[in-house]
Amino acid sequence: MAFLPRLEEIGMKAHPDEARYHRERIAYFLGRGHGFPGAQPVSFARRHFQELQRTDYYLCEKTDGIRCLLYLTTNPETGAETHYLVDRKNDYYRLELHSLHFPLLENEQDFHTDTLVDGELVCDRLPGGRSEIRYLVFDCMVRDGQNLTQKPLDKRIGAFIYYVFEPYKTLLDKYPEELEHQAFTLTQKKFEKSYGTEMMFKDILPALPHGNDGLVFTCRSTPYVSGTDQHIIKWKPPHENTIDFRLEVGEFPILAEEEGGDGTHPDWEALPNLALMVYHGEGKYEYYAELHVTDDEWESMKALNAMIDGRIIECYQDSEHRWRFKREKDGSPRFRDDKTDANHISTVLSVIESIKDAVSEQDLIAAAGPINKAWKAREAEAARQAKEAEAVRRAPPPPKIQ
Repeated sequence: MAFLPRLEEIGMKAHPDEARYHRERIAYFLGRGHGFPGAQPVSFARRHFQELQRTDYYLCEKTDGIRCLLYLTTNPETGAETHYLVDRKNDYYRLELHSLHFPLLENEQDFHTDTLVDGELVCDRLPGGRSEIRYLVFDCMVRDGQNLTQKPLDKRIGAFIYYVFEPYKTLLDKYPEELEHQAFTLTQKKFEKSYGTEMMFKDILPALPHGNDGLVFTCRSTPYVSGTDQHIIKWKPPHENTIDFRLEVGEFPILAEEEGGDGTHPDWEALPNLALMVYHGEGKYEYYAELHVTDDEWESMKALNAMIDGRIIECYQDSEHRWRFKREKDGSPRFRDDKTDANHISTVLSVIESIKDAVSEQDLIAAAGPINKAWKAREAEAARQAKEAEAVRRAPPPPKIQ
C-alpha cells in the first residue's frame, strides 16, 4: 500500500456543532438522514457478467486510497469560501482557508457552494522521486444546491466537469504559482466503457502513479444511492478480496509455573484468543471466525504498543481458509480507523460469494467481447429509434379532410 496522508494532517477536525450544521445542510439537499451519504459497492460475482451485458456500465480503476467526500460550502458567519473532507465516520475536516478555490464558470472571483463530490485522496508518485497529494473525483452528488443524485452517472459527471472542474483547471493554468498553496490538486477519475478490461490490465493499471487493488463498474443509467448500491460492482484479484471485521481480544493463556508464573495469572505477552466480529446493524455484532495469527504477526501487533481491542481490521482468507490480517508495508496489521463499524453481514456474504465464485483477470477479458457486442446492439437500437422519431417529426402533416 502506498503512503497515504491522514485527513487530520490535511485539515482540522470540525467541532461537533460545526459538523452537525453541515450534516444537516447536506441531508436537506439530498433529502435523506444525517448519516454518511456515500455509496458503497458490492463485490463482483459471476452473475454480474449478465448485468454487464444487459445495460451500460462505466469502468475505472479501484484506487487504493482514502475514500472521502469533498464538500464545497461557505462559512455561515463570515461568508468565506470553505471546504471540508468528509470521511466514512461522517467526521468533517475543514481545510485551511484559501488553500483551495473553485471559481464559477462566469466569474473566477466567485465560488461554488453547497456542492458535494465523491472521490478518493491519494499520494501520487511523480518523476524524480517527488510525490503529490491528489483528490480523484468519480461522482458528483450536489452542485450549488441542486441535487444530482437522481440523474444518470454521465450527467452527474458532466455537470461536475463543465461547471466545477474546467473553471478550476483554467484558473490553475492561468496562475500555476497557486499550485504550491493548494491543500491538494483535484482531478477527474477517467472512465472507460465496461468492455475495456484488457486495456485496463495491460495499459492503464501498470502506469498508475498510485496504489490500486482492482476495478469498479458503475451503471450509467441508475441514480446515486447512499449506502450499498447494487449497481456499483467492485472487482478485486482473489488475494485482494478482504473483509473489515471488528477485532475482539479474548482471554490470554495462563502463565505456567515452569515459565515463571504461578499457574493462575495470564501471560500478557502470549497470543490471546482473537475473535472476528461482523456487524448486523443497530449496534449489534456477532462472532464470525477466529483470526489466525503467527508468532511473527503477533510480535508485529505487540510492537504497535497500542490498543487493538475493538478496532476494525482488514482481513483476507488464505489458501487454507484461515482468516489472516492484511499487512502494511512495515508488517503491521491494516486497521481501518477511518471506519466506525465493521462490514455489515450483507457485505460479508457478498465478499464470501465473490471468493467462492472467483472471477479472474482472464475471465473479465474473455467476457469483454459479449459485453461489447451487447453495448453496440443497444447503441444501434437507440440510433434506429432516434432516426424513426426524427422521420416522424419531419413528415408533412396529413392532408385536411374537406
